[in-house]
Amino acid sequence: MNESTSPTSPFEQVPLRTYAERAYLDYAMYVVLDRALPHVGDGLKPVQRRIIYAMSELGLSAASKHKKSARTVGDVIGKFHPHGDSACYEAMVLMAQPFSYRYPLVDGQGNFGSPDDPKSFAAMRYTESRLAPYARTLLAELGQGTTDWAPNFDGTLKEPKLLPARLPNLLLNGGQGIAVGMATDIPPHNLREVVAACVRLLEKKTASVAELCEHIQGPDFPTGGEIVTSRKDILAIYETGHGGVRQRAVWEREGEELIVTALPHQVSPAKVLEQIAAQMQAKKLPLVADLRDESDHEHPTRLVIVPRSNRVDVAALMDHLFATTDLEKSIRVNLNVIGNDGRPGVLNLKELLTEWLAFRRATVTRRLEFRLDQVVDRLHVLDGLLIAFLNIDEVIHIIRTEDEPKPVLMARFGLTGTQAEAILELKLRHLARLEEMKIRGEKDELDEERKRLEAVLGSPKKLTRLIRDELLEDAEKYGDERRSRLVRREAAQALKETDLVTAEPVTVVLSEQGWVRAAKGHEIKPEELNYRSGDAFMAAARGRSNQLACFLDSAGRSYSLPAHELPSARSLGEPLTGRFSPPSGAAFRTLAIGAPEDRVLVASDAGYGFVTRMENLYTRQKAGKQLLSVPAGADVLALAPVAESEEGVLVAATSAGYLLAFYLSELPELARGKGNKLINIPPKARKQGEKVAGAIAIAAGQDCLVWAGQRYLRLSWNDTENYWGERAQRGSKLPRGFQKVTRLTLAE
Repeated sequence: MNESTSPTSPFEQVPLRTYAERAYLDYAMYVVLDRALPHVGDGLKPVQRRIIYAMSELGLSAASKHKKSARTVGDVIGKFHPHGDSACYEAMVLMAQPFSYRYPLVDGQGNFGSPDDPKSFAAMRYTESRLAPYARTLLAELGQGTTDWAPNFDGTLKEPKLLPARLPNLLLNGGQGIAVGMATDIPPHNLREVVAACVRLLEKKTASVAELCEHIQGPDFPTGGEIVTSRKDILAIYETGHGGVRQRAVWEREGEELIVTALPHQVSPAKVLEQIAAQMQAKKLPLVADLRDESDHEHPTRLVIVPRSNRVDVAALMDHLFATTDLEKSIRVNLNVIGNDGRPGVLNLKELLTEWLAFRRATVTRRLEFRLDQVVDRLHVLDGLLIAFLNIDEVIHIIRTEDEPKPVLMARFGLTGTQAEAILELKLRHLARLEEMKIRGEKDELDEERKRLEAVLGSPKKLTRLIRDELLEDAEKYGDERRSRLVRREAAQALKETDLVTAEPVTVVLSEQGWVRAAKGHEIKPEELNYRSGDAFMAAARGRSNQLACFLDSAGRSYSLPAHELPSARSLGEPLTGRFSPPSGAAFRTLAIGAPEDRVLVASDAGYGFVTRMENLYTRQKAGKQLLSVPAGADVLALAPVAESEEGVLVAATSAGYLLAFYLSELPELARGKGNKLINIPPKARKQGEKVAGAIAIAAGQDCLVWAGQRYLRLSWNDTENYWGERAQRGSKLPRGFQKVTRLTLAE
């Protein structure tokens, strides 16, 4: 398509690429400048500015009666903002919510939402509204020549381009917006702190961001809470104009209960309770027994968390909740605003305050100049009135006798048209002698005011002092104490899953076919449990419910899972193959449970083994990890706990009835591998099928049982002297009847 216009066509023909690019850029600029981003001057978006102006035009000041919100919304969309009424009403509601705005601009009456659901407000036909007292800082100087005016959307009315804000509302109430290719996230701040920083910058233009941050400690959110971001990070945010602030809930202890009294900004109490309850239902938070929401008008936020017992570490519990719920939240900061030059940009704190002070200086200058023009005009009129009073009789005579008295008065007394018009509009009652005295008194007052105005306008220092005094006056009138405390806290850490589980005694039972279950307590007898048809007891281990149960298969691979996740011993259990993926042909042989620092003896029936810590058996891999190198044709032995003892003795026995005892210190402690030889089996005996039947570690005072089928021989720690030797020796023959050893166990 050519870029030309046909003589007979009323349409302009342009390439689609050009048209689409131009249309998109026009739309993008509209969204950026006229919808999404606030202006540095009054800190408002167009819809907010129009709502406030429309309410002021309706006479809805803070001293007036409330009016239906539908009336306000109708005026806004009918006169200034031709968009949807629901979006307009939502913008007005936001400015009325004390939990959304630090200094609300609208005073609402009725249901304007709640922290649980800010959008649960009633329809606009039910609610009433008026401007809040703070809104006067935006409107007080509106009719004093302080702002430019522009036609509304249909050209029938005028609306202000900006409101003459007396305070930096942009920082005080903050704002959020998403434009095209950019966004803004400005947190609210404390009025007194911001004014103090403005005064510091007025007095010292070269003040750095760090110096300004001596006054502005950080954001100040309407819901309170604690700001736990470090001072260094907050300073970096204000120096760059972007970053993130972490805010944390405030809690206290009442008896055995934990009471949350303040939440981070824009966090719903109902959502927090839902998040905690979800962990409780998933059995991932057994430390909490109950939750309640006791919030009311006297206590806007009061969430009650009841620990399961008085032994619960409440500080660790709350730290876990901070890390896993919205009780701690990161709030993004992006100081992206429309500057005085009409262009959007990210400003640091000093640039933002400098821009606003330039806007304020221009506004005050325009206000003073407007007032000076009024004073000069009025003095000009008063000069003419005084001439008339000094020549009252002649003035009356001219008015009575002349058809056109105005030019005659101008010629006779040297008056201007404005003065002559003012004389002609005088009422007879104003011709009294007393009126002349009033005019002279008014003229003297206006002369003094004119001199003051000219002095201020002619002196930058006096103008700066005036701006400073007005800021301090408004800070005294509308300022309040900081709500969000700045506290140094360590980063919240979620508790480990094992830390959240109560440490109850538990016995884990493994069957021959690889089915597992857990019974509460250590008194249970695993051999007496019911098993599936064709299945039987294989191994058992005693430990705590907050520990990991570790399993070893015939290939020497270890697997682990939390003991509290195992099915109850009242059932037949579940197959470990549903949790793990062992190599083809491998079967689960043994298990152990204990703390990470506990030690166990790992060995194969080929006669090799080593001591290792329980943490070396831990793994998150479904396929497990290789722990023991098992020789071809060999199998793993039962994992045996190793007590911390300097006189620990390792006892190993072969299936042919040979038993060897030696100091455990002769065996190395490894993380994985084949290990060292425990007891010697000659090659000829190995060919005949002899293998290691068992290996255990006993300490002083412990006994071991040597089993030969259903018979057993009890050996005390002292009895092992009869079988004493060095590691890897053949050992000594057991008594008659124990020539076919099947296993070794510790005596209970």
